[in-house]
Amino acid sequence: MKRIEVVLPIKVVSEANVRECWQAKLRRKKSQRGIVKIGLYNWHRSLREHKGAFVVTLTRIGVRTLDGDNLQRSMKAVRDQVAEACGVDDGAERIQFEYGQERGKLKEYAIRIGVECV
Repeated sequence: MKRIEVVLPIKVVSEANVRECWQAKLRRKKSQRGIVKIGLYNWHRSLREHKGAFVVTLTRIGVRTLDGDNLQRSMKAVRDQVAEACGVDDGAERIQFEYGQERGKLKEYAIRIGVECV
């Protein structure tokens, strides 16, 4: 296993600009983490057994683009779940995150997760 790539139907929003109840935010983050957990389920064991480093690329697919800090903030729950699937803390030196964006079609929202084992 050198590289994993999955595209998951997750809509991430700018956490800094959305005004909502804390319960709605909690539901959204829980849903995002659940989708990522299911999406990476087949590779869970091999990711945990890897003792080297990881380079994770998170690419947001959406109608509009977000600026850099909003992009990272919007993917916090996804980042946490990917790190958990790899068996490391998201702030550990073994894992590095890169972010990107692509424009999608009208009402097309997704996240492409690429995990490279180094």
